[in-house]
Amino acid sequence: MATLVFITSFSLYFYIRNNTNTQLVETMQKQADFLLTKYPNLQEGLKKQREILKNTLNIDTSITYAPFMKFQPKAFRIVKKRRHYYLQGYFAYNFRSQLYLLLKKDISKNIKFENLVYKAVIFSNIISLVVIIFYAFFLSKMLTKPINFFSQKIAKMNEEQLAVLELNSIPIEFKPLGNSINQLIKKIESFIYYKKELFIGAAHELKTPLAVMKTKAQVTLIKRDKSIETLTQSIEQNIQSINDLNAIVESILAFGRAEGAQFEQAQRVDIVDYIQKIVDEFNIVAHEASKQVIYKSFTKGLNVSIQPMLLRHILQNIIQNAVAFTPPKSSVRVSSFINRSCFIVRVQDCGPGFPKDLDIFAPFKRSKTSKGTGLGLFLAKNSVDSLGAKLLFKNKKVTSGAVVTLLLPLEL
Repeated sequence: MATLVFITSFSLYFYIRNNTNTQLVETMQKQADFLLTKYPNLQEGLKKQREILKNTLNIDTSITYAPFMKFQPKAFRIVKKRRHYYLQGYFAYNFRSQLYLLLKKDISKNIKFENLVYKAVIFSNIISLVVIIFYAFFLSKMLTKPINFFSQKIAKMNEEQLAVLELNSIPIEFKPLGNSINQLIKKIESFIYYKKELFIGAAHELKTPLAVMKTKAQVTLIKRDKSIETLTQSIEQNIQSINDLNAIVESILAFGRAEGAQFEQAQRVDIVDYIQKIVDEFNIVAHEASKQVIYKSFTKGLNVSIQPMLLRHILQNIIQNAVAFTPPKSSVRVSSFINRSCFIVRVQDCGPGFPKDLDIFAPFKRSKTSKGTGLGLFLAKNSVDSLGAKLLFKNKKVTSGAVVTLLLPLEL
């Protein structure tokens, strides 16, 4: 800012100075042309008209010998004599004799005006510099105050003390930043909550089959009848409990893989073709259960920049649930289309729909008829948040079934 002020002010000063000097030189040139044309015998004419020219045009005229001109047609000089400044113009009169018409004009007032302008420029620059320094200091204080506010508030937070920031006292320019920080705090709070739920739920879910295995083994040992049939039944039940444990462990490992997929580099993918391949994979499983997955896209050949594994985690969990809850000889319908700046994927099934008052995103939360571990939608929600997308759930109004909608922001 200060540099711009200096450049502008000094540019103005040199413009005024050069323009003034140019006008003086042009005026003197016209006067010389007039004298050289008017008086054929210039020396005689100047002797008679010298005083008149001095009083009327404010110029002193004479014929002078000027060998230093080296046969130049004309030249201008500014000389100083006794605190006065004079503009001297030399115009060729007789080249062979090196005689020149000399016009001399007092330009002390012009020089004084230029000096006043120069001093005004220097003074204005000093004032501007002082104002800029104070303004910069004030502006920096104004800018750093909200930043320090955010910094102090965030520094005091920890996993146990997460609270949104109070934004009433900060300038309106910083409120979008404050709102973004509050949204991030809410996401972190939700993430920590579900992480705790995951650990608590995992411990509870692992404890149940272990307790069943232990109880069954103790009962078998207590029984007097330890026939092959009794032992076989006990072993089969323990194998079932181990399978349940494996399912829970596999779900927890899937969560870890989904966490790692968040760091995957975005790739250019034909999203319509990518969804079609996922649907084709589920169609193989669905056909074995006398079901069908139908995909219809209202968009063709859409290339987007996305993390493919995260998208696969989301669609796999949604379509897998839809196929699981859809009765035999029914269809799961998958559709996709563009609405404004979002690519929308909609999955509709013919199942019983989502139970009311159930936090479907919480880990290990599942309906009574579900045979899964309850981690599918929890994993899907984490992937959705990583993509900056939205996942909406609702039940059909007329027929039975659920509708899951994925709103994916486009990055073409």
